Amino acid sequence: MSSFQTHPSVDQAMEDVQIAKTLKRIKHKILVFSGKGGVGKSTTAANLAMTLALSGQQVGLLDIDFHGPSIPKLMGMAGRRPDMDGEMIKPIPFVENLKVMSLGLLLSGGDDAVVWRGPLKNSAIKQLIKDVAWGDLDYLIVDSPPGTGDEPLSLVQIMKDLTGAIIVTQPQQLSVDDVRRSVSFCEKMNLPVLGIVENMSGFICPNCGERVEIFKSGGGEELAKQKNIPFLGKVPIDPSIVESSDAGKPFVYYNSDSPAAKVFEEMAGRLMRQLEANESKTDDDAETEEKHNGAIQRFAMPLANGMVSAHFGHAEKFIFIDYDVDNNVAVKTEEKTPPPHEHGVIPNWIAEEKTDVLLTGGIGPAAQQLLEQKGVKVVAGAPHGKPLYVVSKYVKGELEESDNTCDH
Repeated sequence: MSSFQTHPSVDQAMEDVQIAKTLKRIKHKILVFSGKGGVGKSTTAANLAMTLALSGQQVGLLDIDFHGPSIPKLMGMAGRRPDMDGEMIKPIPFVENLKVMSLGLLLSGGDDAVVWRGPLKNSAIKQLIKDVAWGDLDYLIVDSPPGTGDEPLSLVQIMKDLTGAIIVTQPQQLSVDDVRRSVSFCEKMNLPVLGIVENMSGFICPNCGERVEIFKSGGGEELAKQKNIPFLGKVPIDPSIVESSDAGKPFVYYNSDSPAAKVFEEMAGRLMRQLEANESKTDDDAETEEKHNGAIQRFAMPLANGMVSAHFGHAEKFIFIDYDVDNNVAVKTEEKTPPPHEHGVIPNWIAEEKTDVLLTGGIGPAAQQLLEQKGVKVVAGAPHGKPLYVVSKYVKGELEESDNTCDH
């Protein structure tokens, strides 16, 4: 009788089972990446993870930048080695509720070069998930190298239930153009973009508190508006960030009163509210309660070339925006193709999407009446503008409505 040999597909199946078991204990898995290097992506990932932990969340910080792992240095762990728990690697705790793991913590020396191709990187990422004792986490923040190469691609394929991505940019146009490619990557991978962070955006004087635009500001915010993506915030230039990073002291942990730390706190708050709102959409009771409280409203708009359309019944696309009206921020956007234009079909579809308010340039009286009968508020005469801009103006009571422009 021939000896038993494990078939490679069996090994793969067992590995997939272990990865699934690990990921099942992690609530939100978030990729932080950028289209180019030097934008402060690792600093953003480390300080966002630290801010979430300071808010009481159970957080893991995973570094998959194999060629230039920055997280060990940023977290003051350079030269340290993780302990073992049986066959599992124990991530190194910074505080009780923030665990850190990086390939840089496993290399024999800090100057070791990693010369790997795609398959080795893929295997290493799997090991950093399945062989690390992450335990129960509210958030796993994953720091990825610049660009859209092997590492982010492997992570998306391994973590099939990734919550989404946060993209980091600088305000200048060159960086913003690279971020467009990051957004395109997410679209192709069906990975939700949870938000854009504009780093190194202006300088706040430590003496007088005045904000100075050393380079420029607003590039990331404008891109977020163009792409209907939530904008998480602008992190100003602060010399203390560089000093803390070089000293291995997470900036927000040691400088909690600084303007930049306050921005990280606001970003973490927006992210948590956004994810909580997304979760509520899967629970009808929670969704109904939130609507009664007026916190989250769902807006629908017909689109034409990315703008609010004048013609409700003949739009090729509709955008649905879940909007936090108390904080005036979008928590989720999605574009959908409407059903065929037949009497009553599109209004029924809009209502079935649990829409609260329809904003449109124009709409026929029969469709408007049907929507209002189903509890959808109809605002006709909305301007031909970017959807997030129109919603924001409506929420603030500043929307300038014109006549119902529909001529169909």
